[in-house]
Amino acid sequence: MLACGAVLAAELPGAAPLTACGRLLRADALTAWMLLVVGAVATVACAATPAHLAHERPDAPAARRYHLLVHAFLAAMSAAVLAADLGVLWVAVEATTLVTAFLVGHRRTRASVEAAWKYMVICSAGIALALLGTVLIYYAARQAGVPEAAALDWTVLAAHADRLDPDVTRLAVGLVVLGFGAKAGLAPLHAWLPDAHSQAPAPVSALMSGVLLSVAFAGLLRYKTVADAALGPGYTRGLLAGCALLTLALATALLLGQRDYKRMLAYSSMEHMSLIALAAAVGTPLALAAALLHMAGHGLAKAVAFCASGHVLRLLHTTRVGRVRGLLARAPALGTAFGLAVLALLGLPPFSLFASELGIVRAAFAAGAGGYAAAALVLTLMAFAALAARTARMLLGPPPPPPHGDPAGTPVRLGPAVVLPLAAGLLACAVLGVTAGPLTRLLTAAGELLGGR
Repeated sequence: MLACGAVLAAELPGAAPLTACGRLLRADALTAWMLLVVGAVATVACAATPAHLAHERPDAPAARRYHLLVHAFLAAMSAAVLAADLGVLWVAVEATTLVTAFLVGHRRTRASVEAAWKYMVICSAGIALALLGTVLIYYAARQAGVPEAAALDWTVLAAHADRLDPDVTRLAVGLVVLGFGAKAGLAPLHAWLPDAHSQAPAPVSALMSGVLLSVAFAGLLRYKTVADAALGPGYTRGLLAGCALLTLALATALLLGQRDYKRMLAYSSMEHMSLIALAAAVGTPLALAAALLHMAGHGLAKAVAFCASGHVLRLLHTTRVGRVRGLLARAPALGTAFGLAVLALLGLPPFSLFASELGIVRAAFAAGAGGYAAAALVLTLMAFAALAARTARMLLGPPPPPPHGDPAGTPVRLGPAVVLPLAAGLLACAVLGVTAGPLTRLLTAAGELLGGR
C-alpha cells in the first residue's frame, strides 16, 4: 500500500486522475495522500504486531483469524479512499465497522466483547444515518437530471451542484456529517471510541486511531465538496465548527479527569479529529492541506503511542496512570519512545503536528474564523496540560521496586523488533515536521481539490 501510494504520488500531481471499474474507483491527489498515510501507519503497526502476539500467545486459528481481519481492514480502508462513487464509499466504511468489531473483541474478555458491541451499535447507527443522507443526495441528483449511473459520482455531483435541491441537500449533508462523524470520533456519536481503543490489541488501536478516523473524515470531505458547491461554504462551516468545538470541549474535560493511559490516548484522538474538523470548517486550500498533514502526523504519532502503550501494559500489567512510575528508569528505550510520541501529539516541534496546527490557525484567522480558532486554542491548551501532566507522572520519578527475579532492578532492555518500528514512526513524523519534500506538490494539489479548485 505504501509503495502504491508512492507511485501515485509521483504520477498524479499535474496529471489527470485515474479511474477504474466503470469509474467507481478514482485515484487523485487526495487518494494518493491517504494511501501514503494508511500505508505508513500500517507499516508501523504491522511491524509491531509480532511482539504483541508473542506476548498473548494465541492459538494458531486465532492468530490466522487476527491476520486475516487486519488485512481485510486495510483492504476496506483502501477501497474507501479509492472510491469515486459515494455508494461504494459508504459500503467500504461500513466494511471497516464489521471487520474491526471482531478485532476489538479479539481477546474475548468481558470488557473487550462489551466494547465491540458498543462499537458496532453506535457506529452502525451512525452509518445508517450516513446511508440515509447518501440516498437523499442520490434523490436530489436524479431530480436534477443527473444520469442514474453517475448520480453518486462525487465529481459529477460537484459539477452539477447548482441544480441540486437546496433543502434536500441540506438535510442530506447534516445526516452525513452525523454519520461519518461517528466513525471519525466526533461528538455526539463518539462514545464508542475510548472503549474500543482501550480494549483492542495495541496494533489494532494504532490502526483505528491512526488511520480509520482519518479515512472516515476523508470520506466526509468528499461530501463537503459537493455541499459547498450546492449550498455555499457557510452551511458546512457551521456544522463542522460546531462538531469540532463540542468534541474538543468533551475531550478536554475527559482528559482532565482521565486515569487510564490507553483511554487517555483515545481522548487525545478526539482532540485531534476536532482540529481536523475545524480545518475542514475553514475550508480554504491552506486549511485543507494543513488538515491532511495533520492526519499524517497524528497517525504516525498515535501508532507509536499505542504500540508503546501495549509494551507498557505487557511490562507492568496495568493501564492505570497512577501505577506507572519511573518508566524512563525502568525501560529507557520504551519510556523515550512513549514520551516522544506524546510530545508529538502535544504539537511540539520538530514534529509535523506543530506545522499542521500552525497552518490551521493561520488559515482560520485569514478566512475570518478567528473566533473558532481562539476557542479551539484555549481548549487545546487545557488538553495539552492534562496530557503532559499525566505522561510526566508515568515517565519521571524514582525507579519502581525491582521486579520479581531481578534483585538488582536493572533496566529492561528491548530488542530491535520492539524498538525499530517505534523509532521509524517517530522519525517519519519528525521529517514531515521539517519538510514535506517531494510530497509538497501532492499535498497542495489535494488541498486545492477539496477546496473546489
